[in-house]
Amino acid sequence: TPRTDLHPDYSDPAAAAVDWDEGRARLEDAPLYWISTVRPDGRPHVTPLIGVWVDDAIHVTTGAHERKALNIAANPHCVVTTGTNALHGGLDVVVEGDAVRLTDDASLGRVAEAYVAKYGEEWRFTVEDGVFVHEAGEALVFRIAPETAFGFGKDPYSQTRWRFA
Repeated sequence: TPRTDLHPDYSDPAAAAVDWDEGRARLEDAPLYWISTVRPDGRPHVTPLIGVWVDDAIHVTTGAHERKALNIAANPHCVVTTGTNALHGGLDVVVEGDAVRLTDDASLGRVAEAYVAKYGEEWRFTVEDGVFVHEAGEALVFRIAPETAFGFGKDPYSQTRWRFA
């Protein structure tokens, strides 16, 4: 369970800290995420992608030669965001952590099943030699466990910070 704090300077006086269970539920249910990585020259890179929440972390896929994989190879620090993109109502969640390549076939199998459960047969992967295999080719899988996460509530406005040990 993370340490949970409400930032009073950015929260309505009537706001309360959002429980991590609600933040985690948003991460589990989100149909789309945005991942922010840093290019080797220091410039940011942001891209939308699908992903799943398994074993207390977000899991995403990418081709070995895609920009985000190259960025992660040089610097594993990243940010993953999801939310409603609405001004009033909803909860946006931001996760800061390191992207760590997942190569264990048993763990990859659990993640592959989570993709099918969440997105359907279109996203069925097989696991072979530490990668996902799909009709489009091979994909690396990265696990991003939260180090710090933020919940931005918008009815009332609130900013919750969750810190993980």
